[in-house]
Amino acid sequence: MSLRRLLGLSAAVSGRLSRSLSTSTAASSRPPWILVDQLSVAAGSALGASVRILEPPRFSTITVPALLVDTSAGPDPDSDATQLLVGRVCSASADGLLLIIIYDLRATAPILAKQGGNHVRQLTGLVRGHTPDTTRFLCNPVTGQLTRLPVINVGRRRLVCGPHMGVLTQAGRGHGDGTPDRVAVAELQGNRMLRFLSDTGEWDVAVTTPCQLPGVRRFYSETGRRFDQEAFAFGGRLWWADLSWGAISADPFSDRPEPRFVELPRGSVMPARPGPAPGWLDLEGFEALSKDAPGRYRRMGVSEGRLRYAEVWNREPFVLSSFTLDDEGSGWTLEHRVVLSRLWADGDYPWLPLPEKTTPQIVALDPLNGNVIYLAVGMHRISVDMSKQEVIGSFLDRGAGCIPCVLPPWLESSRTSAAGKKDDAESKTLADV
Repeated sequence: MSLRRLLGLSAAVSGRLSRSLSTSTAASSRPPWILVDQLSVAAGSALGASVRILEPPRFSTITVPALLVDTSAGPDPDSDATQLLVGRVCSASADGLLLIIIYDLRATAPILAKQGGNHVRQLTGLVRGHTPDTTRFLCNPVTGQLTRLPVINVGRRRLVCGPHMGVLTQAGRGHGDGTPDRVAVAELQGNRMLRFLSDTGEWDVAVTTPCQLPGVRRFYSETGRRFDQEAFAFGGRLWWADLSWGAISADPFSDRPEPRFVELPRGSVMPARPGPAPGWLDLEGFEALSKDAPGRYRRMGVSEGRLRYAEVWNREPFVLSSFTLDDEGSGWTLEHRVVLSRLWADGDYPWLPLPEKTTPQIVALDPLNGNVIYLAVGMHRISVDMSKQEVIGSFLDRGAGCIPCVLPPWLESSRTSAAGKKDDAESKTLADV
């Protein structure tokens, strides 16, 4: 299955964006990239996602119609359980495709009162023992196009529900215009890789070559419990980060992927953490949510075509540092270091909370400007230019994690034909999906 066929299944399935900044808006008026934060599932008859695009540091949001989600029979309306559709944006490719996962959960929700035909409920937790249906989409954030991936029917169930899948594309096999020809969705699981390839249109499990890790420390990738952020694409590979130690990468298009390990800068490596508890991976099991987790104060990603790592001390004086990996992938170079407490004191930012009460957290790296990092300080989301040592933007928001996503022109109008072919007669624009 070519990427053209994967992303061009039917002209009848077409998404529509919100009118505030939508498909009809000229590409020149769109921001070149966005921070995708919230994903919600709502009732409606739309056949695509509704995407609200906002200029960073504000967060863009996505709404997916519930009718497109795979669900099983719901609980009895008069019982103390209810259906809960929970989704998240898991990853973004280097050229703008988003990977979305939505779970059909069952929640305990005792009925507090009945008002006409409606019940007033209070959510108290998840129903244990319920195996959720899972729907995975590739999403074009410019057109709203949603492409459903097949149901996974390989591997152990507890391994295939992890939230750390990544999406990678390849381009240039017969076009020369930069339009991607192939797509892979993959998750690293120990010495195996669960993956979907557009070439085959199916999921499979590839056995990887052994990965040489320094010392005797183990990289807990079997269940993803030691991945502190979303997977990301760089250098033709997918990367998964354990922000207490380093990152591991692999090429999901390879017949036998070869994992490679990159350790964090010297001085940033933390003591080994306990291994993950045995058993099925809970859907909310993102360790980065805990108070002292590395995912709150550290981040790895791609900016200006370089792999970068940033960290902030979670104590006074809140020093923010950024590093760049060299071209050989063997060492890090310190690029910037900013004392945030001094920045707050020297700048005119009366809206910022007192630093001794609120620890800044890293939200994202700017994919187009290696000097800019986005932080959360209490309820405020701010952008800091480390080269200028100043705050260049801010807004008030309750959002938590977010994923940077570039918006290249091909997302709106490019044609993608079958890999290795130039048969434009069979091509369909991405907007047709």
